[in-house]
Amino acid sequence: MAGAVLSRPTLDALNLLATLIRIGRIRRGWTTSELADRLGVTRKTVYRIEHAEPGVAVGTMFEAAKLVGVPLFGEDVATRESFRAERRNELALLPDVVRAPAGDDYDF
Repeated sequence: MAGAVLSRPTLDALNLLATLIRIGRIRRGWTTSELADRLGVTRKTVYRIEHAEPGVAVGTMFEAAKLVGVPLFGEDVATRESFRAERRNELALLPDVVRAPAGDDYDF
């Protein structure tokens, strides 16, 4: 992850998700190779997931979590759809574009 500086809360959340994924894999009796096969990735990627390396794609992390039984935003489809609908409604009330206040000087 070139140049990105992650905050402590972000690193803590990443570590928690990695731990939950490892616990789920072990509870299922799966080796890292078996999880890698199910994910369509290498054992090295599973290692990186379980060691909370921030360069792993978020979609890969989420799919690993789903495969081992870590609930993502609710366990059932109805709960996730309700949450998604609420967020779409919230987003519809916000402006389409956010502009910097006049007078801000950015060095781009």
